[in-house]
Amino acid sequence: PRLLSQFFFADERVTRVVAEINGLDAELDPQQYLVLLNQLHLSQAHLLAVLERIMEECIPTQRHSRDYLVKFPEELLVDNLGNHMLFAAECLLAGTFLEMEESDGAQLRPQARNLLCSLELVRTVLREQSLSQPNSYPEPVRAVLIQFDRLFAEFELSYVSSLVAVKSPDEIYRQQEIIVLFCETVERALRLGYLTQEMIDGYEPLLMFTIPRLAIISGLLIYPEGPLSLERSPEEMSRVFSPFYNLLKKIRDLLRVLSAEELCLLERSLCTAE
Repeated sequence: PRLLSQFFFADERVTRVVAEINGLDAELDPQQYLVLLNQLHLSQAHLLAVLERIMEECIPTQRHSRDYLVKFPEELLVDNLGNHMLFAAECLLAGTFLEMEESDGAQLRPQARNLLCSLELVRTVLREQSLSQPNSYPEPVRAVLIQFDRLFAEFELSYVSSLVAVKSPDEIYRQQEIIVLFCETVERALRLGYLTQEMIDGYEPLLMFTIPRLAIISGLLIYPEGPLSLERSPEEMSRVFSPFYNLLKKIRDLLRVLSAEELCLLERSLCTAE
């Protein structure tokens, strides 16, 4: 159950697979080479997962901030992002620039080198600690973990920023505005009886359509200064809504001519229509 013991065996697995790859002629046995590469990927992912748990146990209050993750596109926020970063660093150090300009890769190589050197130091220190005192984390161990955590975060932000357009502070704020709009829409729908708490607690599939529909009405009529404000230019709106700027204006103009009773009837129908 001790994390340092788990790290020792995870590290042994990585070392063994690397040794097998180095001793194999990939041209003579390409299939076995691919098998070993997959094993290396899995063993490294396990090693990083154990290391993450060790850092949470050893330096929980000294972790480098990961607030920058909110800037990343949602499709990049996967469980094995850390393992992808490690693979990217290894490729950069080997002179392989995946999906990026050579000039960008050259700029990132020093960071990749520092990260991989730090990881090797962490592996060495933790292996020694696991063999001597597997129940404690002395200051030298904490120091190398803090350094690795910082270098990993800095490389992750730099690498992803070189590949994709990370969200600006304005875009993050606009997304938060949408979250608030949806929350206020749900609260209003519960108050007016359009939805029930049982539907929400039971993850009623119809809500995937109902809540966005009601949120459009709320954003155009009830909270006109929010993320659906048409007083802004399309460029100032969230990218979720900006492509539909002209359509939203037409919907708003139609909604404005409805009476209170007609609006209520419309919203109720949107809660049931497929």
